[in-house]
Amino acid sequence: MKNKSSWGKPRLGLVVTAFIGMVASRHDLVAAAGETRSVGPAPVRPPTFTEDVAPIIFQNCVSCHRPGEAAPFPLMTFEQVRKHARQIAEVTGTKFMPPWHAEAGHVAFLNPRVLSDRQKGTLRLWYEGGMSEGAAAALPKLPAFAEGWQLGKPDLIVKMEQPFKLYAEGPDIYRNFVFPLNLSEDKWVRAIEFRPGARSIVHHALFFLDPTGTARELDSADGEPGFEEKGRVGRNFTAVGGWAIGSNVRVLPEDLAYRYPKGADLVVQTHFHPTGKAEEELSTIGIFFADKPPERSFVGIQLPPAFGEISGIDIPAGVSNYVVKDSFTLPVEVDAFSVSPHAHYIAKSMTMTALRPDGSEVIILRIPDWDFAWQEQYSFKDRIRLPKGTRLETELTYDNAATNPRNPISPPVRVKWGPASTDEMGSVTMHVVPVREADVEVLRDALRNHSTDMVIDQVLQRPKHRGMVKKLIERFDKNGNGEIEGDERDELRKFVRASGWVPGNLNNSF
Repeated sequence: MKNKSSWGKPRLGLVVTAFIGMVASRHDLVAAAGETRSVGPAPVRPPTFTEDVAPIIFQNCVSCHRPGEAAPFPLMTFEQVRKHARQIAEVTGTKFMPPWHAEAGHVAFLNPRVLSDRQKGTLRLWYEGGMSEGAAAALPKLPAFAEGWQLGKPDLIVKMEQPFKLYAEGPDIYRNFVFPLNLSEDKWVRAIEFRPGARSIVHHALFFLDPTGTARELDSADGEPGFEEKGRVGRNFTAVGGWAIGSNVRVLPEDLAYRYPKGADLVVQTHFHPTGKAEEELSTIGIFFADKPPERSFVGIQLPPAFGEISGIDIPAGVSNYVVKDSFTLPVEVDAFSVSPHAHYIAKSMTMTALRPDGSEVIILRIPDWDFAWQEQYSFKDRIRLPKGTRLETELTYDNAATNPRNPISPPVRVKWGPASTDEMGSVTMHVVPVREADVEVLRDALRNHSTDMVIDQVLQRPKHRGMVKKLIERFDKNGNGEIEGDERDELRKFVRASGWVPGNLNNSF
């Protein structure tokens, strides 16, 4: 058994490099250009860089393809774009670039990174036609980007005091780092900008608030910067978002914000992925405050909960269509404003669908070809009203066959739920604002019940838990019919919650 090194490092630069190595035949490029001409009128002249190509590149590519950002090379000048013209034609033609994996035609997203057929055809025709520069006077200005911080200067900047050293090779590491905020009063936060010092080794980070001081104690007791999560102490922290490769800064809508209590510390759980080179990470975080407390609250509906931890994910080697499903019926009316998926390497596709009580259906998100290298939060162009009684259904499929080029292990092995990249996870999280503020706790309580019921069902349905099942039935089956139902299940839910069996922070925003 060995790792497939070419797919074992979820890094933008490495993935793009793999596609750069592909050779597109002239026949394929000409055929693609011919398809583009059928969409609209053919250009009256061959495309040039300044008039036709630069507007496309500057609008869609330069935000990442510039110094200091995630892309492996800049695309800011004629020479830089000409040097990569062949690769650009290929990766845009296959829809690999710009990265955007949500299927079109369902709901309208804000700022989709999608090129039209005509734009893709222009890039191909320019490459095939000799890559003319064109008139200098026609060159558009480069977009203006904030220096350093994407949202401008943060209201508060915190930084790791000491670097964390990561070895060159070995398993993934999940490490928690404590950032004292020293807030003298409660604050409301609309955005966090996470800036990893060594981008190549950081895959994603989750943000939590600890108002108890527990994280500081754990950090002090560990000999290295940060601490490992052992046990359930971290389950008492409050989730406040996250960052992943391929995503921009996530800004909440103007009427929403996270509450940061006075004296709370920010805890960042960082997922490190060794790349074959020993490196050091020194993370910096910018925090942007809201001007005033929000009048509304929002909730993350994550299906399955806890990134699939209690879904029983257990994928045999060689299985190419392993399916995980979950559903939840809304107990209140809500407005949805964003959705974000998460899984690891062998996830294949994922869908969240909303079935309204009147029989109408809306596909909230469908990703037909999941790519672990790109984690995205999709914001809706307009909020989506979902009435009480709407049934949310989520389905995720996994491909653990040897024919899956994204499978990091060869030959395939059994894969279960776990935090490492070569383990699996899976969920879709939709963020909503209850139409009536009074319904916020009703929704949160229903989600807690949903997660608790999943734990109960896992215990009751698995033969290996037979002894535990017998004890539970003896204790909670008051009418003696051999089942736990109605008020009996309510009592069992309270017991399970108090026991700590249900993972905390079930509604993580990823």
